[in-house]
Amino acid sequence: MEEMHQVAIAAKDPASGCQFSSQVSILSAMELIWNLCEILFIEVAPAGPLLLHLLDWVRLHVCEVDTLSADVLGSENPNKHESFWNLVTILVLQGRLDEARQMLSKEADANPASAGMCRILGELMRTMPILSPGNTQTLTELELKWQHWCEECERHLQDGTFAASPRLESLCKIMLGDEVALLEQKELLSNWYHFLVTRLLYSHPTVKPIDLHFYAQSSLDMFLGGESNPEPLDNILLAAFEFDIHQVIKECSIALSNWWFVAHLTDLLDHCRLLQSHNLYFGSNMREFLLLEYASGLFAHHSLWQLGVDYFDYCPELGRVSLELHIERIPLNTEQKALKVLRICEQRQMTEQVRSICKILAMKAVRNNRLGSALSWSIRAKDAAFATLVSDRFLKDYCERGCFSDLDLIDNLGPAMMLSDRLTFLGKYREFHRLYGEKRFSDAASLLLSLMTSQIAPHSFWMTLLTDALPLLEQKQVIFSADQTYELMRCLENLTSRKPDCGEPDTQRLQEDDIETTKVDMLRLALARNLARAIIREGSLEGS
Repeated sequence: MEEMHQVAIAAKDPASGCQFSSQVSILSAMELIWNLCEILFIEVAPAGPLLLHLLDWVRLHVCEVDTLSADVLGSENPNKHESFWNLVTILVLQGRLDEARQMLSKEADANPASAGMCRILGELMRTMPILSPGNTQTLTELELKWQHWCEECERHLQDGTFAASPRLESLCKIMLGDEVALLEQKELLSNWYHFLVTRLLYSHPTVKPIDLHFYAQSSLDMFLGGESNPEPLDNILLAAFEFDIHQVIKECSIALSNWWFVAHLTDLLDHCRLLQSHNLYFGSNMREFLLLEYASGLFAHHSLWQLGVDYFDYCPELGRVSLELHIERIPLNTEQKALKVLRICEQRQMTEQVRSICKILAMKAVRNNRLGSALSWSIRAKDAAFATLVSDRFLKDYCERGCFSDLDLIDNLGPAMMLSDRLTFLGKYREFHRLYGEKRFSDAASLLLSLMTSQIAPHSFWMTLLTDALPLLEQKQVIFSADQTYELMRCLENLTSRKPDCGEPDTQRLQEDDIETTKVDMLRLALARNLARAIIREGSLEGS
């Protein structure tokens, strides 16, 4: 409130200054309502202390008097200041009688003609019975003292003690609780609830909580005088004085622009066990309903949605379901935001949402041709179908470029490669290349053969695998045994026997067929030569 008030003063544009001032007014109204609810519903002060709390409430929220006091006392002759009597009157209206007496003593010193009257009125102020927090006197004793004090004030008025000074006479009438004299100070009172508390202070200092609503309604009617209708704030305060918590919450919901205040007010009242009896027809209690509404509003904001998550967490009945519905609607504009959402879902074991987000990110990565990222997200989503799709893209990319991208990811798949057959094949095929690079030819050959014979390799990739076998078949030492060579031959024959009929051949197709035929011929030759070498080697080993 302080910061916004400063911004409103400093604003160069009148429209923005007005907007900030309006926000300050709304926040001030919220604080006013909350402080009153605290006094009436949480403190639950009995007769006597109740009025002291209400006086503090008014002094806190009608604080212009402090600025006025500093202004008057800072002048050369305070009693000559144009606002001197306004200050004295406001101090009396707020029950700040010690300060009012000090001001009257300044008037008495400067004006000998009124000194006697000032002293008498000052003495009446000093002797006014007030139930202070540390006082042990009973309400009955206070009421008796109050009666005697009122009779003394009345006697001074009847005797015309203050007849020579209308201002002092008016102050004495205010201290007697004279409603006409109080209403003459409408401008200084500024609002009906200030009038109410001043009226109670000087007429009914031992007011009981149960009677508050009667005095509140009559004070509002008297203050407005039929000239205007009550404002929304007036209705909220009246509902509080009637001790109708649910009406306070309802009126606040209607009057205020968002759910922030009502949600927190209801939450605090609920913690004080003041709303236990009030459940809504659809099963949720009022606290939870308002927190859900507030959290839903936060989710519409580009950054405050993260706070909304915490509010949903504190709604035991419908919070989880609401969070799941809202989290799915968050636009994942950046990967950083997506990771935040993902972390929130993982912390709360929201498995379906985790899978959904990972899948969305995987699809985005595929569209941007970031295959490593796409594979990582599909593994995190445990989506076998999508992992297969991305693995196929990796293999296609390999066929076109002759090397793998994102080697670190593929080399460190670990148990994740078991997610789908194609992903397993991708991981194992990369392992074959690594073994070959390390010159572990026997291990590489066994792995290559197992990829084909276990049917884990897609048939479309068999020719690539057989082509990868060529360098191993041409090694000086025999790598593939006779049985392994027979298996490779069988795979080659299976591949060539299931060639589809592609209809009318075109030039490109013919060229591809020529290349394919050349490869097949080279493979057959290499396999035949390797078989011969393997048989001779195995025969010589058996002979020895």
